[in-house]
Amino acid sequence: MAILKIARMGHPVLHRIADNVDDPTDPGITLLINDMIDTLQDAAGIGLAAPQVHVSKRVVIFFVPESRSGEDEQDSETELTIMINPVIEPLSEETNLDWEACLSVPDLMGSVERYSHIKYSWTTPAGNREERLASGFHARAVQHECDHLDGLLYPMRMNDLSLMGYAEETNRNIKLLRRGHGLEEDFEAELQVAEEG
Repeated sequence: MAILKIARMGHPVLHRIADNVDDPTDPGITLLINDMIDTLQDAAGIGLAAPQVHVSKRVVIFFVPESRSGEDEQDSETELTIMINPVIEPLSEETNLDWEACLSVPDLMGSVERYSHIKYSWTTPAGNREERLASGFHARAVQHECDHLDGLLYPMRMNDLSLMGYAEETNRNIKLLRRGHGLEEDFEAELQVAEEG
């Protein structure tokens, strides 16, 4: 097993559609997955797609830590999941806005609109097909990682580039953070009440 180099935004491997994996049980895929797990742990991330480690294959690993889980059963803590040839299906047109970061876009974060509720399916390394329902951060994490398989990075999904910045600065800017969570109107109302009080 090895820690692999992570490709950064601008590298051609991140901008192409990844190839399907024909045989999920192939020893080469097993080795890739083990190296991706080591790399994810070393980078202290929550998800990694094979193109991010310079391998244009449709392989994703991710987990949802308890600290990022919500109250919804479909947005709960999720153990490390290894997905081969994943497919995402939105369950409604409902979307939400929230902040994202990416190992391939280091030190930055941006606010991205994503589907709120999805169903996703994948093949396991043993060759079995599985599926789950997801909402909230769980759904966001799956969509973010699977975008890498289609040559997309989160800045390409952004509608408002004023909601992107260096993480260190952005995390200190409460007004910007709230805007990126879709809470700008609430913030303006609170300011008005505070000024009137």
